[in-house]
Amino acid sequence: MDEIIFRTQNQRNRIMLELMARACMRVGEVLQITPKDIEDRKVIIWAPKSGRESEAVFLPQKVADRMKKYIRNNGIKSDARIFPITYAAARLVVKKAGELVDIQVRPHDLRRHAATYASRSGTPLEIVSKVFLRHSNLSTTQRYLGKISDGEAIRWVDNLHG
Repeated sequence: MDEIIFRTQNQRNRIMLELMARACMRVGEVLQITPKDIEDRKVIIWAPKSGRESEAVFLPQKVADRMKKYIRNNGIKSDARIFPITYAAARLVVKKAGELVDIQVRPHDLRRHAATYASRSGTPLEIVSKVFLRHSNLSTTQRYLGKISDGEAIRWVDNLHG
């Protein structure tokens, strides 16, 4: 029985981390999701930080599939929270995941990482800003993106003009 609970918690934690690190979701958004908020590969966030009525978050196919399977396997009702844990518990999940790879990480670092990864992979800034981060202003997005080292700048110049 303990093994089943442990496996379920690991699945839950993995999906939570992926929503933050791959879908650029805020931890508070992740904790509020219910199955009825999911439409195929899209999650509707109600009353988001932007002040709008709702926003859409687009999920990678594998993350969407894992989340749907987790919901189905755990019999989560359509109006129940998928991750019924506290903000403090979610922060602890992220902290412990970081400790496994010997880094100090907070939930918002995962969102920032996802945006930086998308940008460095060639995703246009407008897409990173409007789709991934759901910012209304590009200057807000630019603060999220990590600093660029001299080596990385030279690599991009060479790629462009090489």
